[in-house]
Amino acid sequence: MDRSKRTAVVVGVAVVLAAVASLGMYRIVSRMPAAQAAEMKTVGVVVAQHPLRLGTRITTDHVKLVQWPANAPVANSFSKIEDVLNRGLISTVDENEPLTQSKLAALEAGAGLPPSIPPGMRAISLKVNEVVGVAGFVVPGTRVDVMVTLSGKNRDEDSTTRVVLSNAQVLTAGTRYDQEKAKDGAPIPSTVVTLLVTPDDGERVALAAAEGQIMLTLRNPLDQDPTSTSGVRTTALFGRTAPEPVKVPAVRRGPAKPLAAVVVADTAPAVYTVEAIRGAKRSQEIVR
Repeated sequence: MDRSKRTAVVVGVAVVLAAVASLGMYRIVSRMPAAQAAEMKTVGVVVAQHPLRLGTRITTDHVKLVQWPANAPVANSFSKIEDVLNRGLISTVDENEPLTQSKLAALEAGAGLPPSIPPGMRAISLKVNEVVGVAGFVVPGTRVDVMVTLSGKNRDEDSTTRVVLSNAQVLTAGTRYDQEKAKDGAPIPSTVVTLLVTPDDGERVALAAAEGQIMLTLRNPLDQDPTSTSGVRTTALFGRTAPEPVKVPAVRRGPAKPLAAVVVADTAPAVYTVEAIRGAKRSQEIVR
């Protein structure tokens, strides 16, 4: 057998062995998913077909039913699409994210912003502009402090600025209550900002807006410490302190007494000056 024939035989044997090995590996791999699928049990879970915004009313176009591993169930999830229809979202949901009880408003609660307000809390709106609204960076999901400036009614009274509400969550900027632009860091120009407050804080903010000028300050979301300040007055801007008020001693009032008549007698004797001349001497004498 010459050299060329030996080479052809070696190549042919290598090709046959490679084909046999590939076929055997294919059969092994093709049987593995079938065996795993037979062993794994699944359950139906309702998930979002695409990203959904806060306040969305759920319809059949928003959700779908997928198979979820039974050994890793999603707590408080839904197994029927009918259970989530016509309910409002109280938080944003990403694509293929399971819907749970905590993400949906109660039955018959409707959609939009109201269902997203937690029990015991209130939503209050403030009129803002580019300055008050921190150049449009007060967007849904951010945290702010509310300051008020009260002007003195006359020249004797100082103007005062102080924080009246600390670490308040922004629910909406204008009519937008989703965080689509907030995630990108883009500002949202608006004339009205809605805050999530307690009833007591809502009263403070309403009074501050009626009596003075409101200003919002933006907070770092990781800064949860309340803002505690004593405020600032006009005199403090120039390094002076306001003068302390003059304390007037209290007057004890007793029963009224009749005024006694006082007679002032002119008892002082008249005084005369007499000039006396004795020889060459002259003198003045006082005579009463």
